[in-house]
Amino acid sequence: MRNFFSIQKIFLLAIIGALAFSSCVPQKKMLLLKDMEMASESASVEYQNERTLSYKIQPGDNLYIRATSIIDEKTSGSLNGDTRSNYMNSDASIYLNSYTVNKDGFIDFPLTGLVEVKNLTVEQAKDKLQNELSKYVKETALMVKLSNFDITVIGEVVRPGKYKVYQSEISILEALALAGNVTNFAKTATVKLVRRTDNGSEIIVLDVGQADILSSPYYYLKPNDIIYVEPLKIKQWGFTTFPYSTVMSIISLGVTLFTLYKKL
Repeated sequence: MRNFFSIQKIFLLAIIGALAFSSCVPQKKMLLLKDMEMASESASVEYQNERTLSYKIQPGDNLYIRATSIIDEKTSGSLNGDTRSNYMNSDASIYLNSYTVNKDGFIDFPLTGLVEVKNLTVEQAKDKLQNELSKYVKETALMVKLSNFDITVIGEVVRPGKYKVYQSEISILEALALAGNVTNFAKTATVKLVRRTDNGSEIIVLDVGQADILSSPYYYLKPNDIIYVEPLKIKQWGFTTFPYSTVMSIISLGVTLFTLYKKL
């Protein structure tokens, strides 16, 4: 009888230990830029990166363009469509009043006609359009923005989804922050970046857990990039949360059996 209960106790302890071990995620798996831990608090490490504020416009992009003529309000109205939707602060309104770059890299703007903007930065496209427009209308001011800078973050993040970027650039770490950061079960060593190309899409595997991600040419994102954060194998096995209730039930059962054994 004594041997039976000893075996039972060992078995219960083995189950508890296995559950506890399987449900724990090593802290290093959850850290970003973790190799910076080697530096002291006063240390400063610089990572070189060719920071690109110069995204090149591509076919399929949408440019929101608003022109204002200082001396002719009617001309401003004709250039901008003169509709109330121009003044609505909504993504749909901006999209509907944007100019799509055609497959050959041109936009069709009033007065100027077709203007090639492919492989130009937004600022260069603005200057080129300004020069073309000045041939027909004097004293005009232009505002040009890329209206389709969207990124998608899916997988092991707190808030997966599609996000609109209202700035000229965004890094992969900032994108993860938009999505509420990675979860405790994120596999930071193999984050996949899906990027659109002329021939389809390419997949780039990035380790956002290492500080040298700051030097990666893929650190800054492009419009329509998709970030997929894979789960750790521990989640694939089903241990998404620590089974406290199960463990407590097993412990309670073990204590009860041991108490009964002592009374025998």
